[in-house]
Amino acid sequence: MPLLLAGCSDPAAGPTRRGADRVPAARVVGPAATCIPLTAFRETQVRDGQTIDFLAGRRGWRTTLPARCPGLTIDRSFTYATSITQLCSMDIIRVLQRLGPDLVPGAACGLGPFVPIELPERS
Repeated sequence: MPLLLAGCSDPAAGPTRRGADRVPAARVVGPAATCIPLTAFRETQVRDGQTIDFLAGRRGWRTTLPARCPGLTIDRSFTYATSITQLCSMDIIRVLQRLGPDLVPGAACGLGPFVPIELPERS
């Protein structure tokens, strides 16, 4: 049975204006992985149209999609389905777009390898 999950970033956590996206610097803390356990992250942050952080506090995994994902930075939310307990670089995310009170699936985009990162402390 497939497991369907959605990721949604807090719009206040990042800019939403076109061209205003900034991917924060992060320290790489290990080699890239093809898959990560679903228990390895508690939140997602859409950084730009091609970069997503899967985070548990300041540590987590950064994936850079093979190509820009249309609509990803508009509502900064997406969904994915997996039949295993991992999310893998060959999996596909679907952008969620707000249509009135509803969220509807938009573009489908492939993920890239997952690089383990640590974000700097906020001052």
